[in-house]
Amino acid sequence: MFNPAAFTEALHMTIASFEAVGFLVAGIHAWALLRKPSELHRSALRIALVVGGVAALLQPLSGDLSARHVAEVQPVKLAAMEGLWETQAGAPITIGGWPIEDEERTVLGLEIPYGLSLLAHHDPHAEIMGLKDVPVEDRPPVATTHVAFQIMVGCGTLLAALALLGGLLAWRGRLEDPRYLRALVFAAPLGLVAVEAGWVVTEVGRQPWVIHGVMRTADAVTPMPHLVVPFTLFTLLYAVLGVVVVTLLRRHVFLTT
Repeated sequence: MFNPAAFTEALHMTIASFEAVGFLVAGIHAWALLRKPSELHRSALRIALVVGGVAALLQPLSGDLSARHVAEVQPVKLAAMEGLWETQAGAPITIGGWPIEDEERTVLGLEIPYGLSLLAHHDPHAEIMGLKDVPVEDRPPVATTHVAFQIMVGCGTLLAALALLGGLLAWRGRLEDPRYLRALVFAAPLGLVAVEAGWVVTEVGRQPWVIHGVMRTADAVTPMPHLVVPFTLFTLLYAVLGVVVVTLLRRHVFLTT
């Protein structure tokens, strides 16, 4: 818990949690307002949007801290996140795209010149290491890491845009515009998607190391038979809890307002 990544990781995940839950709750109450307006759902929507919206606008700042830390201590992960193959000064940020690992190139991406160097080092001309400078056996799965990173950033950007739009609509007294409420309903799961994608970036992007530069994941695996039993039990437990939560929400929130 006291390694150099602890602060940036904990900050990024804590803000992401408030963002994800805030917009999930906002989506639930937006859906309820579309069905039957009530003061309960109106107040709950505002509270959820304040929590989720503030978090969504703060998240790029914590992301900046995380990116600079990754650039310093895990440059291979950064290169995989961006699908960057060539070491270069003034490296671009790639939006979208698909890394072809066998050919060591990324296709169909939109590049923003100098963007990655500026993000990682606050210097548009800073040099960023590319994947070609790393042995193939020391690279993470590039396509998985890159696509997960794009999903995380894309979802976060959409939620931040919705937060800004919500602030504008609230200022104009039009927060309950049906079009905005529908957008919140569709965006409700995006925070959770971003959290899961972010963990894929974190865990897949650090491969093949379980302790970076010290121990490989393949060397750390301990055979553990019969794990299917606890996995099945926990899956069933959470399935039951999920049904209970949905039932309680439906009975005590939606059917009583």
